[in-house]
Amino acid sequence: MRYMRKIVDGLIREQEGRHIPVILFTKNGGQWLESIADTGADAVGLDWTTDIGNARARIGDRVTLQGNMDPAMLYAPPARIREEVADILRRFGTGTGHVFNLGHGITPDVDPRMPGRSLKRLSS
Repeated sequence: MRYMRKIVDGLIREQEGRHIPVILFTKNGGQWLESIADTGADAVGLDWTTDIGNARARIGDRVTLQGNMDPAMLYAPPARIREEVADILRRFGTGTGHVFNLGHGITPDVDPRMPGRSLKRLSS
C-alpha cells in the first residue's frame, strides 16, 4: 500500500478549481479494503470477488465504491444480467457512494451493443 499511497499523493488532484477524483483499483483487493481506503483515493474499485455489502460495511462512506459486476455476466441472457444488477444494488443498500461498473475489464468478444451475446457467436 505504500506504493499505492505514493502514486495517489503524486497525482494532480485539482485543475482550474475543479477536484479530480481518483479511483484506486486493485484486483483481489478485498482483503486490503481498509488500507486501500486510507490511501487518499476518492473511490475504491471492487472486483467481482468482493461482496459489495461487506465492503461497504467495512469502509462505510469513507470512499465511494465502484464496481463490482463479474464481466462474465455479460455473456448471460439480458434477464439474468438485470437480476445480477438488482442484486448488486440491493447488497450495496440505500444512499450514495456507488458507481455501478464491471468488477474488471470487458472481455474482447463481448458485444457491447447486445449484452448476453458474444461477437464470436454473432459472426458464426
